[in-house]
Amino acid sequence: MKAAVWYGKKDIRIEEVAEKPVKDNQVKVRVAWAGICGSDLHEYEEGPVFVPVEKEDALTGEKAPITMGHEFAGVVEEVGANVTKYKVGDRVVINPTLTYGNKPEDLDVYDGFSFIGLHGDGGFAKYVNVPESNVYALPETLTLQDGALVEPTAVAVQAVKEGNMKFGDTVAIYGAGPIGLLTVIAAKAAGASKIFVMDLSETRLAKAKELGATHIINSGQQNPVEAIKAVVPDGVDVSFEVAGVAPTFKQAIDSTKARGTMVIVSIFARPIEWHPLQLTNTGVKITSAIAYTPTTFQQTIDLLGTGQLKPQGIVTSVIQLDDIVPKGFEALTTDKSQAKILVELSGEK
Repeated sequence: MKAAVWYGKKDIRIEEVAEKPVKDNQVKVRVAWAGICGSDLHEYEEGPVFVPVEKEDALTGEKAPITMGHEFAGVVEEVGANVTKYKVGDRVVINPTLTYGNKPEDLDVYDGFSFIGLHGDGGFAKYVNVPESNVYALPETLTLQDGALVEPTAVAVQAVKEGNMKFGDTVAIYGAGPIGLLTVIAAKAAGASKIFVMDLSETRLAKAKELGATHIINSGQQNPVEAIKAVVPDGVDVSFEVAGVAPTFKQAIDSTKARGTMVIVSIFARPIEWHPLQLTNTGVKITSAIAYTPTTFQQTIDLLGTGQLKPQGIVTSVIQLDDIVPKGFEALTTDKSQAKILVELSGEK
């Protein structure tokens, strides 16, 4: 079967790979749609970040080269001998997070995690085998293309939960890439009264406005902290750092009110220099989010299913697997008008 395989930095190849036999606890999924994530882009531009290259991953038992893709949905093609919840033909979405499962779910991911599609073979292929416990039923109200948006939306939902955002709170979101835009959608659904979004791209800022931002600020043209405090003098209740660079990290803290919360959502590609006195002098609390709990993943599916979360507007392109490098990874690198690019595999609805 054809797959997009990561070999190294700037080295993703479309090639034929063998199908793997289904283990007793696994479900084989015929992939319909898969999204390109910011984490995938980090692996393409700067990797390896997560991909295991020197030895096999502890949870997947795999190492590079690996088939990428961790935002995907599809149809059950085959089930292992011990699978009880799913049958051939079921429409499903995959939670790609693998953990040891030894601790409560809010702590489990911090005990060590791996990702289907980053630490082991994923969804940029015709078929992928995944543990039954990582498979979730897709509501009839959602298409399989919608299903490919569940995973990144769950990241944003978890970030909003981590910030303890309350109905009526004001928020600032630094970075209007795909996760930043989804954070706009999640914050709006959670009842944010004012949503400030900062970015350098006018196109992305316009998209943020379209998706629910109440204020957009080009941080290359005006000081975002001053612009926010002109509207909310004490600063916002919660800020989200979704750009992954030192300036926005510091600005997110400065634009948050005393005793407010700043949530780190982005994956920083490299260390930054930062002075902790910035916290001491402001009382701002910093927290972070990595992925999501199983509960949050299911809640995200439910919220999409009822229409309370509507992430479909972040999709800017649909491409074929053969074009994933030039029209996917390279496009995301060079074209800031792109947000979420979906890859069509079977293309089923």
